[in-house]
Amino acid sequence: MFEYTVAHWTAFFLSALLLNLSPGPDMAYIVAQTAKNGKRAGFFAMFGSWSGAFVHVFFSVIGLSAILATSATAFTIVKWVGAAYLIWLGIQALRSNGSTLSTDAPTSKINDGSIFREGILVSILNPKVAIFFLAFLPQFVVIGAGPESAQLMLHGMLIILVAAFIEVPIVLIGSKVRDLINSSTSIGKWMDRTLGTLFVSLGIKLALSERG
Repeated sequence: MFEYTVAHWTAFFLSALLLNLSPGPDMAYIVAQTAKNGKRAGFFAMFGSWSGAFVHVFFSVIGLSAILATSATAFTIVKWVGAAYLIWLGIQALRSNGSTLSTDAPTSKINDGSIFREGILVSILNPKVAIFFLAFLPQFVVIGAGPESAQLMLHGMLIILVAAFIEVPIVLIGSKVRDLINSSTSIGKWMDRTLGTLFVSLGIKLALSERG
């Protein structure tokens, strides 16, 4: 069971690496929370993102993602909800005065649970991810290597594992930037504007996306 060739694993892990290196809402949210609230918040955002990705993998395994791939109505609803959520996050950052990225903010106000839940929502409310998993994972199913559902789940979980090798360093490095941000209000404002613009852009991009 789960016997694959070296060529299989090479192709899979290279694809998984490129996938996780591609910038998107998940990565933007992790970076934003790390810059705003530090390493702990960055990790909670990251864990939330991974949890959302796991939901997509699970839905792909049991076939629910096919609904998004075949139903224009379902895809459109999820797409617009996700786009609105990203744009809302972006507007919140654009309206700030830079203080949201300051380490002077009382840490008691940082709600780990809220950050975790937002990370899940940012990931789940992206129908393109669901369709990607539905199209990507079956390509690595090998006849005779085990039950198809088990193979899909294995490869989906490994994609999330690969994310750890990219996103954990990003959180650790990003937390070091907080001292620089705290030393200058103008830098905090610039970061807020940049992140806000990024979230709004990602929201618009998602809103304009098609199923194909």
